[in-house]
Amino acid sequence: MTFHDYSSITLLRLLLFCSLSPASFSADYYIPSTLDGPFVPVTVPLDTSLRGKAIDLPDTDPRVRRHVTGIEPEQISLSLSSDYDSIWVSWITGEFQIGKNVKPLDPTSIDSIVQFGTLRHSLSHEAKGHSLVYSQLYPFDGLLNYTSGIIHHVRITGLKPSTVYYYRCGDPSRHAMSKIHHFRTMPVSSPSSYPGRIAVVGDLGLTYNTTDTVNHLIQNSPDLVLLIGDVSYANLYLTNGTSSDCYSCNFSDTPIHETYQPRWDYWGRFMETLTSKVPLMVIEGNHEIELQAENKTFEAYSSRFAFPFKESGSSSKLYYSFNAGGIHFVMLGAYIAFEKPGEQYEWLKKDLAKFDRSVTPWLVVSWHPPWYSTYTAHYREAECMKEAMEELLYSYGTDIVFNGHVHAYERTNRVYNYELDPCGPVYIVVGDGGNREKMAIEHADEPGKCPDPLTTPDPAMGGEFCGWNFTRTGEFCWDQQPEYSALRESSFGHGILEVKNETWALWTWYRNQDSSSKVGDQIYIVREPDLCPRHNRLVNDC
Repeated sequence: MTFHDYSSITLLRLLLFCSLSPASFSADYYIPSTLDGPFVPVTVPLDTSLRGKAIDLPDTDPRVRRHVTGIEPEQISLSLSSDYDSIWVSWITGEFQIGKNVKPLDPTSIDSIVQFGTLRHSLSHEAKGHSLVYSQLYPFDGLLNYTSGIIHHVRITGLKPSTVYYYRCGDPSRHAMSKIHHFRTMPVSSPSSYPGRIAVVGDLGLTYNTTDTVNHLIQNSPDLVLLIGDVSYANLYLTNGTSSDCYSCNFSDTPIHETYQPRWDYWGRFMETLTSKVPLMVIEGNHEIELQAENKTFEAYSSRFAFPFKESGSSSKLYYSFNAGGIHFVMLGAYIAFEKPGEQYEWLKKDLAKFDRSVTPWLVVSWHPPWYSTYTAHYREAECMKEAMEELLYSYGTDIVFNGHVHAYERTNRVYNYELDPCGPVYIVVGDGGNREKMAIEHADEPGKCPDPLTTPDPAMGGEFCGWNFTRTGEFCWDQQPEYSALRESSFGHGILEVKNETWALWTWYRNQDSSSKVGDQIYIVREPDLCPRHNRLVNDC
């Protein structure tokens, strides 16, 4: 579809813009909407003086040190269950161990209890959960093993919507309870109720850039946080704590790709100020694979976070779904089988078949590596996943897709199969959280920057080549910024999604180098259900 065709469709709808839009029409500031699009592609010039400090916080930084004693809870975090009436509370007790010979703690030695209520000084309800430990083992000379503290997960049920609850967690029989924290539940799922502000961030790590990102994010007072993969970057370290920006470059002779698991504990401690009050929903990235002995993977990721996978009918912590007000979120796993008719694909079909626009009008989908990115970094790396799943997501009218992996910001026009399409999703890459691998700068459409197609498949995603869908010129890369790419910029930051009603949502991206109130990119994303009647219609081969 051409710009002219797309624009002709939207011109008639623009006549209704003033009466339908919650946008500001002040003389000073006008927020564009997708009704104004598709937009001519824009590349914001790189400002090399504002690249930030991509250096990890050291283990001596007070923000990552252990501040509790004995078996008091630490690394407290919240995550949503499948709907507003339940929530997960997670925490860790006891110290991790790292060395040649480690002895796991006994998870049955301490209870997992949350006391909660709507009054701070009357926590009259109690919920009990389960606990576990995990180990990262390397049976090789010179490599150190790790075993975690006791990780607790408790699901609280029977909650009221849009209500503030106070809670503390731990084991009251051992006089080991946390201080009192609080959270607000999600609104009831309906077309008229939505979380106020949803923060979206990817590829965080734990650098000084990360601290800027998280500080700005907290100042924006989110009700929910989506973390689109790549959390602690523990796998950029050897087991002795030695780090590198490029593990494979500096440590290529190691017998196995080591990770330094204490970085996970440092990350959990640093994030507790946020995660003990605001639910964090995370999906795995490539840095969470963390291969160890016996081919075990994703041990830290699967153990440290609670996921509503069972509540959403999934058999894996690597993909799941949940509701937050009138939004249905689907979190997909790119590093687990995604082919049709595989287990994840079949689950996705069932989940979308149950998805009801009359209850949750918005469909937002997330996974780690992007399908639509114009940077040379990871260019068309997830093409096989795109071939397997794009038609299904399109057929259900996915509204917004969030990805990470590429350490930059990029927002697309509505797109499907590389063509402008007014019924396609808006894809937003937010892999700009601030990790130590630094930012992506080069674009695949720049002269001489196009990668060799056969180098693009990711072994972690199967390693197959699926990039046969070349550009109109017959080349693997575009010769200029492709028309589906609306805006791209190499900066660190985070985004805020504010769904206003069943058709309008405001997306705002903030850069770390600006004040927290200054906008880097802003647009209203507008659903047009009358234009796109394909919603809730299966594709032929499903």
